[in-house]
Amino acid sequence: MNLETSIEYVKGIGPDRAKLIKNVLGLSTVDDLLNFYPIRYLDKSKVFKISQLEESSIEAQLKGRITQVQEIQTGKVKRLSAKFNDDTGTMDLVWFQYSKWLKEQIPINREVYIFGKINVFNRQFSMPHPEIEAEENKENDTRLKPIYPSSEKLTKRGLNQRFFQVVLRNICKEIPNLIEENLPDYMMKAFKFLSRQHTFLNIHFPKDMKHFEKADNRLKFEESFFFQLGYALKKIHHKNHSPGNPFPIVGDHFNNFYNHHIPFDLTNAQKRVLKEIRLDMKRPIQMNRLLQGDVGSGKTMVALLTMLIAMDNGFQSCMMAPTEILAQQHYNGIKDLLEATDINVRLLTGSTKASERKIIHEELENGTLSILVGTHAVLEDKVKFKNLGLAIIDEQHRFGVAQRAKLWAKNKIPPHILVMTATPIPRTLAMSFYSDLDVSVIDEMPVGRKPIITAHRREKDRTYVYNFCRDEIKKGRQVYFVYPLIEESETLDYKNLMEGLDHVMNAFSDYNVTMLHGKMKPAEKDAAMNYFASGKAEIMVATTVIEVGVNVPNASVMVIESSERFGLSQLHQLRGRVGRGAEQSYCILMTSDKLSKESRTRIKTMTETNDGFKISEVDMQLRGPGDILGTQQSGVVDFKRLDLVNDSAIIKTTKNTVDKILEADPHLMRSDNLIIRNYYLKHYKGKNKWSKIS
Repeated sequence: MNLETSIEYVKGIGPDRAKLIKNVLGLSTVDDLLNFYPIRYLDKSKVFKISQLEESSIEAQLKGRITQVQEIQTGKVKRLSAKFNDDTGTMDLVWFQYSKWLKEQIPINREVYIFGKINVFNRQFSMPHPEIEAEENKENDTRLKPIYPSSEKLTKRGLNQRFFQVVLRNICKEIPNLIEENLPDYMMKAFKFLSRQHTFLNIHFPKDMKHFEKADNRLKFEESFFFQLGYALKKIHHKNHSPGNPFPIVGDHFNNFYNHHIPFDLTNAQKRVLKEIRLDMKRPIQMNRLLQGDVGSGKTMVALLTMLIAMDNGFQSCMMAPTEILAQQHYNGIKDLLEATDINVRLLTGSTKASERKIIHEELENGTLSILVGTHAVLEDKVKFKNLGLAIIDEQHRFGVAQRAKLWAKNKIPPHILVMTATPIPRTLAMSFYSDLDVSVIDEMPVGRKPIITAHRREKDRTYVYNFCRDEIKKGRQVYFVYPLIEESETLDYKNLMEGLDHVMNAFSDYNVTMLHGKMKPAEKDAAMNYFASGKAEIMVATTVIEVGVNVPNASVMVIESSERFGLSQLHQLRGRVGRGAEQSYCILMTSDKLSKESRTRIKTMTETNDGFKISEVDMQLRGPGDILGTQQSGVVDFKRLDLVNDSAIIKTTKNTVDKILEADPHLMRSDNLIIRNYYLKHYKGKNKWSKIS
C-alpha cells in the first residue's frame, strides 16, 4: 500500500464501497483518506457522576444502572423511556424512534457505561438516544474517538462512523510505511513539532486534546508553510526571469514638483512607501508591488510621484481604473496637481471622442504624452506607447489576467507594475493571496484630516436627521443620500432610489436635488456629478455608483438608507466620500428597527472605528476570505485545516520562516533544506509551474 493506492484495496472497503465513497465524498486514494479529517471527537476517557453535570449540550460518559424501561404515549407520539441511576442521583434516558429489538436489548440492572449529549428540562438532566456499553465489553482504548463528515446516503448503506473509524484505524497502522517527514530537524526542534507520522495518528485518533492540538498545529503550519513557499519561489522566479527598465534617476520633474508644487506634507507612511517603490525601480528587474491604503490615505499622490520618477528616466506612465468615473477622478486630480508644470496628461475612456483619440494616439507614439489615465480603452491594440515604463492599476481585482497581459505587452521590456487598492484587505489575507507581490501599506491618514463621525439612526429619528442635514446645508455644506436599489423590490421592504428621490425632494423643497445611478448614460452621469460638484445642487440622491470615484470636498454629510443591506467594506467605501475637506463630516446609518445579529455587528463596527484595516478584519470574520477576494480568487484560500481569520499568528510565523530560509538558501540546496526541496518538488511542482526551484 502507498499513498496513491486506490481505496478499493483498503481493508474493509472493496470496489462497490469505494465507488460510493468517491461519488459522495470525492475520496479515491489512501492519501485522500489520510487527509479526510474528523470534524470533532468523542472523549470517553472521563466518567462523570450525575451530581457533576452542570450544563446542557455537553457530551458526557457516565457509569451506572438502567431501570424502569417503559413505553410512553403522548397523543399519537410514542417514546421509550428509562431511568439511569448512579450513587449520586437519577436521570432519564429517552428514545424517540425505537424498535422492539432495541427495547429487548437494553441491559437492565447491570453495570453499564452510557454516552451522549446532556439535555436539561425543569432542572432535570436527560440523555436522548444514548450509546450503551456493558462494563465487560468496555474498550480499554482511552484515545478520543473521531467523528467524520458523512451523509445519510452513506449511513443507509452501512458506511457509518464505526465503519470510517475501523477503516482509518487500519490505514493508521500503515502510517510508518506511508508518511514521510517534510520539515528539517532544525525546524522540528525550534517549533517543538510532533513527527509527521505522530501528527497523522493524533489527528485521527488523538491520545488526548493536548496531542490533538499539537497535531492540528503541525498540519496548519505545513499548509501555510508550503503555500507561502510556493508564492515566495514564484516571486524569486519572477525577479530572476522578468527584466525591467532600471530607473536610477530622481531628477527635475520629481524634485520640481516635490519642492514647489506639492500642496501638503507627505505622511511618514507615504514617504516609507515611496522609498520602497524607489528601491524596487532602481534595479533592472520588473517591479511588482501592491499599494494598499485606506480611503483618503493619499495613494494617488504616491502614484503621481512614482510617474514623475518614470519621466525623469525617459519613460511614459499609464494609470488604469475600472470605471469612467474613477478614471475621471484620477485624471482631474493629477491634472490639477500638475497645473503649474508643462507635463502633458490625457484621459482615454470609452467616451473619448474620435478627434481626441487621434491626438492621444499620436502623442503616445511620438513620446510627447507622458501620463495617460484611462479605463479598459487603454488596452486596445491601436493604443501604442513609444516607451511605456510604468503601469499603475487601481482596484486590480476588477481586471482579468488576459486584460493585464495586454498592458504588459505594450513594451518589449514589461513596465514596472504598481497595483493600488482602496479596499483595505486583512493583513493575513494580503500576506497569503498577494505573497507573489511585494506589499506596501499606507496605514496613516494625512495631517489635519478629521475623523468622520458615524451615527446609527432608525426610522423614528428621521425628522431629527433631516433637521441636522438642513443645518449643515445652511453652513454651506452638501449632503448625499444613498439607497441600495434603483427600482422597487417586490420581495424586500427597503427604501429604493426613486421613492427616496421623491421623499427627499418633498422634504427639502427649498434646495436643489440631483440624482446619480448606474443605469444612466455616461454623459448624464457627468452632468449630474458636475451639477453637484459645482455646488449648484445641495443634495445628491444616489446608489452605490458613488462608492468610488466621487470627490466633492464640500460634501460633509452622508445618509445611507437601509444600511443593514450593505456589507462592511461597502459601507466604509461609501463613508469615504465625505470627510475629504477641512470641515467636520458625518455619516448617518439609517436602519429598520429589527436587525439581525450580523447587521448589528456591522453597524456597531462602523460607529466605533474609522480604521479600514480593523473593519476589514471584522468583515472577514463575518463573510469569510473568499467573499472578500471575490469569486475568482476564492479558491486560492481553500485550506483543509488553516483558517485565515483565526490562524493569523501561524501565517505570520510561516511567512517569516520562509523568508529567512530563502534569503539564506534561495534554491534550497543546503543539506538540511533538501528535505523541504524534495517534498516540494514531489507534491507541489505540478501545481505551481511558475515556482520552479532552479
